[in-house]
Amino acid sequence: MPNYSPELIHTMRAALDEVITKIPLEQATPGVKAALAQFILKAAANGQTSYEGFVVVASDELQTMIIGVRH
Repeated sequence: MPNYSPELIHTMRAALDEVITKIPLEQATPGVKAALAQFILKAAANGQTSYEGFVVVASDELQTMIIGVRH
């Protein structure tokens, strides 16, 4: 398991919190938040370190999740 600095963890958490604000409250379930956190962790494991990068990754996955729910 990768070892992340406190600063990077703070950045990942802030990005997750930002993306969660884009979801209607009734859809911002713990499961959705956990899924988005996994995508952010995967991005970090692949070398992503920027807040903006994490927001983009999670937002893209959120769009995929929402489209999947609608179909």
